[in-house]
Amino acid sequence: MSEDAFPQVLIAGNPNCGKSTLFNALSGGSAHVGNYPGVTVDRTSARVRLGDKSIELVDVPGMYSLTASSPEEQLAVNALVERNTGAVICVVDATTLERGLYLGLQLIESSVPVVIALNMMDSAERLGLEIDTDRLSKRLGAPVIPVVATKRLGLERLLGALDEQLTRAGEGAAVDIAYPDALEADVATITPLIGQWRPETSARQRRSFAFWSLLSLGDDSLRGVPNEVRDAVDAVRSAAEAQGRDLDLEIIASRYAWLDEAVAEACSARAAPPSWSERIDRVLTHPIVGIFVFAVVMFAIFEALFAGAEPFIGAIETFTGFMQTQAAALIPAGILQDLVVEGIIAGVGNVIVFAPQILMLFLFIGFLEDSGYLARVAFVIDRVMKSVGLHGKAFVPLLSGFACAVPAVMSTRTIERRRDRLVTMLALPLMSCSARLPVYILVVGTVFAGQSLGWFSAGAVALFSMYTLSVLVTLGAAAVIRRTVLPGPAPTFVLEMPPYRWPSAQILWINAWRRLRIFLVDAGTIILAMTILLWALLSFPKSAQVAERFALERQRVEQSAAPEAVKSEAIRALDADEAAAQLANSFGGRFGHAIEPALRPIGFDWQIGVGIIGAFAAREVFISTLGVVFGIGEADEENKPLRQALRDARHADGTPVMTPLSGVSLMVFFLLACQCMSTIAVVKRESGSWKWPAFLFAYMTVLAYAASLAVYQGGQLLGYG
Repeated sequence: MSEDAFPQVLIAGNPNCGKSTLFNALSGGSAHVGNYPGVTVDRTSARVRLGDKSIELVDVPGMYSLTASSPEEQLAVNALVERNTGAVICVVDATTLERGLYLGLQLIESSVPVVIALNMMDSAERLGLEIDTDRLSKRLGAPVIPVVATKRLGLERLLGALDEQLTRAGEGAAVDIAYPDALEADVATITPLIGQWRPETSARQRRSFAFWSLLSLGDDSLRGVPNEVRDAVDAVRSAAEAQGRDLDLEIIASRYAWLDEAVAEACSARAAPPSWSERIDRVLTHPIVGIFVFAVVMFAIFEALFAGAEPFIGAIETFTGFMQTQAAALIPAGILQDLVVEGIIAGVGNVIVFAPQILMLFLFIGFLEDSGYLARVAFVIDRVMKSVGLHGKAFVPLLSGFACAVPAVMSTRTIERRRDRLVTMLALPLMSCSARLPVYILVVGTVFAGQSLGWFSAGAVALFSMYTLSVLVTLGAAAVIRRTVLPGPAPTFVLEMPPYRWPSAQILWINAWRRLRIFLVDAGTIILAMTILLWALLSFPKSAQVAERFALERQRVEQSAAPEAVKSEAIRALDADEAAAQLANSFGGRFGHAIEPALRPIGFDWQIGVGIIGAFAAREVFISTLGVVFGIGEADEENKPLRQALRDARHADGTPVMTPLSGVSLMVFFLLACQCMSTIAVVKRESGSWKWPAFLFAYMTVLAYAASLAVYQGGQLLGYG
């Protein structure tokens, strides 16, 4: 049987209703994660046995209704009415019945066979809420099955009801909602055009699509809708507006009136939320105290990220170094050895070194989201974020950018709308990540050693200024991008506070692991390829004359009468000098010389330029590249010979390369430039196109150069040169 022959069973529901928990419980946690065609929205699916047949279980993106106001939401709507959709499991939070059943009611109206999974029944019982699922099932015309997904309760009944729905031929049950006569006339006007657009649909499906069109087609970003349908909807809406009618209100109010009656019949009691939840909310949603609590929580998370991930990162780096040593011992010296050691193994190391932070960050974010706390944070911080055109949920990715932009970009997936995600991921690389800190320390130790500004050391002031500037520039960039490149209204933030819950450790782990696996497979491939390309640029062409000259030098040292320790030290120095000479002759070195005229106005020379090129692998590589350039060999930010070499470096006219002014210029450049191929790779992965990472690299490079130019030239005009 072909893959297309397996019927699809879609799992739909509101965010935070336990939809993904139920999916994992039914699929056993073994699922395939990919993207829907054309957009970077996860499509999580699994092949599941149901009786004597197989079905494809698909986790649809969370939504509150079938109304589409973005291409991503339209995607979910299209998935729900595909011809291969055998049935839909609509997951409803039993503690917020009307809100969840609104989506279920729309699904039933669309004629697709539906099973209502009434999840979190244990929470409803604790609230004193009794639900007669049999009576509710009769009103809806669809089976309503009580389940507790976290405890795997009710799953057998759910699968049995699903099997019956799939076995039953024809459309699902119908419901009779009393829409106003004028609205029915409007729908009758649009329905024939829906039939021309989607001739394969039934009469009930066309009617459902007519309602969908009236609610959704105000957004020009929705794709694939013919102009005839758009024009008819515009005409109907204009006529209704002229009559003083609100079509949205007529549709939504009619549905909720039907739901209110159905829920009132099925529910014997309504209990108020527990007082402890209200007391906690008064603290966590307070405009001042709430932000303070969140700051403490995020500080604890970042401390855990740094302290908790550091041993694993160190182990990965140690293992990578061990593998490089072993490969160097097994493979004869030459191009193949360099490719394997400096290209492939180093490239794989550049990928997996992010794994601990990515995994831990998504575990933390998953806990905050599933527990209900992240919704409170987004509510509190939304006013500040909205002022610069960012979504309330952008705050967590922005703060995560202080640790590393790679997991921060991936964490923008908590933001529902694509436009809001793009604005956030295009601005957050300006947050000063931990990889920039070694560069700051090197520069501060080189040009500000022993200097002070009043009560404070000059180095401390410089570091504080960099981090403050990063926050201001990030928010400013977001405001500009929102108003120019991605224009649109300020993101609307409508939120119903979910109840507090203790997340499932298994679900947290599964979701975090899926995110990590996506990064390793998709972004990791790009990072590996770019690492090998960068290695080639800094390694070729090899100069035979340079190699011959240093071979003769080594021979003279070895034939001398000096002690063995002296000979070994001299040979190590010659190796470092040869590496520096070969680097200067490489494509990267030649490019550094070529761009030196452009670097001089911002205070750099060709050696700094080569370091900038090398830093594209990772910002901290700037230091080790400079170590090679200056013939020092292995170096870090505390390396005294490297600091001294930078102090002694001179331009062709004899002026020093590194001064306090050029040092500040260099720090500003590294703060604002996109010197990180891993960030480029993950933005490509998350945006689904090379257009946005190309824009990111271009605007950050121009911004970095312009800012460094202003700092250096302005400082010289003020007499600080």
